[in-house]
Amino acid sequence: METIKKQPLLSGLLILFLAAMIFANVGGNMYDGLLPLYLKDLNADIAQIGLFFTLAQIVPLFLQILGGWVSDSLGRLRAIAIGSIFGTLGFIPLILADKWQWLLLATGIGAVARALVGPSFDAFIAEHSSEENRGKVYGISQAIFMIVTVVGPPLGGWLTGSYGFKFMLFIAGVFYFIAMIMRLGMAREAAKGEEANSNRKNLSFASLKTNIGAMAALIFSGGLMTWMLITDGLRDVSFQFSGNLFPIYMQETGGLNYQQIGWVTSVFGIFMMLSTIPGGWLSDKAGERVGIASGMILMSVALFILINIPQGTQYQWLFFVGWGVAGLGAGISGPAYQSLISKAVPKNLRGIAFGLFSTSLGVVSLPAPWIGAQLWERFGPTSPFKITATVLLLSVIPIWLKFKLPKTEELPEADTPVEENTAIVTG
Repeated sequence: METIKKQPLLSGLLILFLAAMIFANVGGNMYDGLLPLYLKDLNADIAQIGLFFTLAQIVPLFLQILGGWVSDSLGRLRAIAIGSIFGTLGFIPLILADKWQWLLLATGIGAVARALVGPSFDAFIAEHSSEENRGKVYGISQAIFMIVTVVGPPLGGWLTGSYGFKFMLFIAGVFYFIAMIMRLGMAREAAKGEEANSNRKNLSFASLKTNIGAMAALIFSGGLMTWMLITDGLRDVSFQFSGNLFPIYMQETGGLNYQQIGWVTSVFGIFMMLSTIPGGWLSDKAGERVGIASGMILMSVALFILINIPQGTQYQWLFFVGWGVAGLGAGISGPAYQSLISKAVPKNLRGIAFGLFSTSLGVVSLPAPWIGAQLWERFGPTSPFKITATVLLLSVIPIWLKFKLPKTEELPEADTPVEENTAIVTG
């Protein structure tokens, strides 16, 4: 009797793909949480820091849809390789900057990389998983990927505290350079295989217009995609109020140093890593809205914990508790959110969809960091965080009522994981 070999949840190509993502994002996470403090070190005040993060959103505003379209047209690995070249170049002004304004150039170049890599990452995983196991695959992939949040922040904090920002950024750039070499190799092998023959399309205005039109029809239909975009937009605006100010809050109000801020962020990564696999299982078994709603509640609770910590070194351990709860919320909701998006749109629009939802930066959220800085200065440091926590809690209502997939089956081509070119897997 012939036995059928059970396919593993993660293919060889997907494991190699995640390894390259880890190298790139260890570098990014080494400095990302410390970027507001780097701006401060370059003599930017609170208002200027808020202005910086507002201006830094302009380039992603124009690139988020284009990056997803390039991914849909050229293929995921090819788009990621192109983005990695921009990501490496972005470290040059980041390291050499002597004024905070120069960092705008670095974030602009980095935004090109994120616009190409971010949508491709989520779409690639969707196309290498079956529908019934998609939440699990997202959960396992995110658990592996969250190594970057466990390793990157404390390493960045230690290097910054011991050797300064410039040396830390140089080491982060080395990590990203290694990832670029890996991704270029994967894209070169992909060009010889099935992705080059069957998935490649020409980049043309006509195809862009067609894809955007199809995506717009989904968004304005009044259905699931409409409510996901509205809810995601409100959450993003609230996060933009406070997210970039939190390292400064921990330093000035909580009294944490660079190393402690790095370790606190690492705790977030550890708890997110521990909860993504259960989150993926919960998504597959109970439905995506259960995981998403639970995650929003936990993240709201975490913020309320963090902004109510009494001053004094004896209470600093509560920052670890708050960030741990936030990590649980992000880990539970992440796989469910990615799975829901991948099921709500056709396969040929996944890049654009993930490009839209991974950043969701629009005209409405553009001034949010500057507004958050004004709230800090006029109403106290906790005011922007209170708004974020409240919006997260209220978002549970539309999530529970509207985040339901229509009772139709996904196209067969999206139900079966993509067959791999063995040259890519072994390369």
